[in-house]
Amino acid sequence: MAPTHTVRRHWFVAALTIASALGLAGRAGAQELTVGTIGAASDAPLFIADAMGYYGEQGLKVKFIRFDSAAKMIPSLGSGEVDVGSGATSAGLYNAVKRGINIKIVADKARNAPGYGFEAILARSDLVDSGKIKSVKDLKGMKVAMSANGNSENAIMNYALTKSGLTYNDIDQVFLGFPNQIAAYANKGIDASLTVEPTTTELLQSGAAKKLVGIDELIPDCQTAVVFYSPKFVQDQPDNAKKFMVALVKAMRFYNDALKDGHIAGPNADQVVKILTEYSFIKDPAVHRAIISQAVDPDGKLDMASLQMFWQFFKDTKQIDGSVKVDDVVDLSYVHEASQQLGRYVKGATAH
Repeated sequence: MAPTHTVRRHWFVAALTIASALGLAGRAGAQELTVGTIGAASDAPLFIADAMGYYGEQGLKVKFIRFDSAAKMIPSLGSGEVDVGSGATSAGLYNAVKRGINIKIVADKARNAPGYGFEAILARSDLVDSGKIKSVKDLKGMKVAMSANGNSENAIMNYALTKSGLTYNDIDQVFLGFPNQIAAYANKGIDASLTVEPTTTELLQSGAAKKLVGIDELIPDCQTAVVFYSPKFVQDQPDNAKKFMVALVKAMRFYNDALKDGHIAGPNADQVVKILTEYSFIKDPAVHRAIISQAVDPDGKLDMASLQMFWQFFKDTKQIDGSVKVDDVVDLSYVHEASQQLGRYVKGATAH
């Protein structure tokens, strides 16, 4: 028969093991976060943070949920079904906040920095070749496609038209998802479009369309997409909200180190392309290398001027009443704290 102290020790170790296992199980369940994405290449930092183990470093685990658009993500963010979301800003965001659903824009996700115009205004090649369309000012009365109504793309198109002496109502607005724009160009169902990568490159390479202007030329640093926090996440998991941002900003820096001359061609390129091929809906590595890449601020900061421009368009077109301002939906405290924790960004420091 084993000595009493040995038996007690075995029971003590067993109890600790069971308690630890139960504790870890509860901890893992409590800290698994749901992250809404559209599965695009512009979700790169969200994917990199998972693939490189940055979430794990913060004691977090994420589950990605794919949506067709950020606008369709808003209800899930509002209910807390999704903790973190990403995509374009929309009138729906401001209207949700007005109803007391305090979704916050917390970080950059994708911008059109100079040389990184992953959005562009295109026109049908036959219309360009014939001289019927030479620039944006020739789009009057034309069928112009955008992916959806009520989002920031409409404001970008409005800006382009206004700058060319036209108004938003001077075009025949057509709302088509980006992949559907390819077929619409082929059957001459549209004359022009505001399109993002990788559809832009596919249209240009096929010869179906030609570029009129890159959005980076039109509105440098235009804040096309952002990261959102749900009100439930902010309220119930404030520490995890901070930890998530540390992982995300670290991933933004890793992604930024992979950029060179408008493409994923820097020191980290092979790793980033591999991650994007695995996580995004683009499964051809060559496509990731060929497209014009979006830029992202290595500290996660936002271009507030473009967000203000979008808000003004939503207000002018009476999609929002203007009572909820841009500052009411933005909270930069998370990126500020994350940047301080990670230290000053040095280009190339993450390359390995």
